[in-house]
Amino acid sequence: MFLHLGGSTVVSKREIIAILDVETKKLPITQEFLEIATDEGFIKTIVPKEKAKSFIITNDQIFLSPISCTTLKKRSNSFSGISEKVFSTEP
Repeated sequence: MFLHLGGSTVVSKREIIAILDVETKKLPITQEFLEIATDEGFIKTIVPKEKAKSFIITNDQIFLSPISCTTLKKRSNSFSGISEKVFSTEP
């Protein structure tokens, strides 16, 4: 399955390592991590003109998304619920 992160960005759910609220950027360890990722070129802003609400860490990139963590979680879970019902053998 895939998860829409905003704009025209879609990633495979298998590639996602973490979805974090942008407020965690205030923590010193997170700031250091993101500074290094920026220096190495791993950060991609999905919608540059919109304020980032979350950041998504994948296997090879970090996305700054205008969509909140809560909404991304709901999107992620909504697809798994559908597939479980479709392939269920229960009546």
